[in-house]
Amino acid sequence: MASARRGTTATALLVLLLTGCGPVAGRQPATLPVGYDSLDGTLEVWPARGSLARDAAATAGITDAVRDWRSPIDDRAHLSSSGILYSGEVAGSPVALVAADVPGEAASWLLQLDRDGQRWRVAHATEYTDPGYLVYSDVLPVQQPTGRRYLTSARVERLLGPDGRALPAADGITEPVAVPPCQAVSVTATLRPTRSLPRGRAADRVLDLGTATRAPRYPLVRDETGSGKRALSGLDTCVLAGERGPFGSVPRRIGDRQAPLSAPESWPMAKIAVRSLGSVSLGGGEPGELEQLTWESATGTMTAVVYRPAGGGAPVVSPADRSTTLQAYYLPVPGQPLAVLSWRTRDASFAAPPGTTRLVDRPGLVVVAQPDRKQTFSLAGTEKTWYRSVGGR
Repeated sequence: MASARRGTTATALLVLLLTGCGPVAGRQPATLPVGYDSLDGTLEVWPARGSLARDAAATAGITDAVRDWRSPIDDRAHLSSSGILYSGEVAGSPVALVAADVPGEAASWLLQLDRDGQRWRVAHATEYTDPGYLVYSDVLPVQQPTGRRYLTSARVERLLGPDGRALPAADGITEPVAVPPCQAVSVTATLRPTRSLPRGRAADRVLDLGTATRAPRYPLVRDETGSGKRALSGLDTCVLAGERGPFGSVPRRIGDRQAPLSAPESWPMAKIAVRSLGSVSLGGGEPGELEQLTWESATGTMTAVVYRPAGGGAPVVSPADRSTTLQAYYLPVPGQPLAVLSWRTRDASFAAPPGTTRLVDRPGLVVVAQPDRKQTFSLAGTEKTWYRSVGGR
């Protein structure tokens, strides 16, 4: 987390290279490296850990499983630039965690392996959508049949769970954490002083989107300021992650084709935040709150709207819209599907098609009934006009 932040990945890479970090590109080992060849000053960030770390047979079996594994678009891991972060017993069962470098799409994958008899297999594979390396994170998720554990880097002095209490850990693996399936919770790491962080970091926050997060979606989202925790309060992350939800609605494209088995382009990476668009009364009922979510994905800033009905009803969320000057959202309010258009540009003139009834009309926000046919709205600035079409769904 500390070194994997968007915009600082290159700096972190330079620091690690200057300190002798990084796998040698031309080396093709017969087995995966145990640990990861990364230093922060003199600190080995991901040392070999776990009771099987020095077991040659286990390392060979894990290597065979990773060599046979393929990403959803059939890319394979590059063994020499990957590494076994942990191999040992967790709750009485063999577990291995591998940071896999998949160069086809400059992707990093966290592979979790278990053992079926004497054969290791990849049980979970999650894609880290930051363009940087997975190993620049300091907290990684460990999937468990119930709840969650975390694997922490050597930079982590302690990790606080969602209840604010320190999580006991052995060999970098925490005890089980009560993480609900469809609710975001926060965990906070204290990072020790290192060359890249001379003063350390008292509160390095990350959101866990819940144990029901489906692979290959990566369940952890950086939350430096705590804005993400506030933004997702009361929201069902399983709904957010759905095909029509904000986080899951923009499918990944590889070249000129969609890759539905890969993590969506709209999957959050960092900087989830919310701002109020104001109270909105629909159908003559009590006014509810309309909010705009924003977040960073690997492909840029995404936005969506959330309607929180009065009286504590279930929030309604829109699909994602890439950040632009004039935003347009489809909001599937039961019995009254809406189109929401919002903007923040001052001194701009908004225009709707003739005959359009505006349910809400205020500076920066217009809400209309979702048209049956596609209709185009515009926002005219001093030098440019923006157009958005809605309807026809």
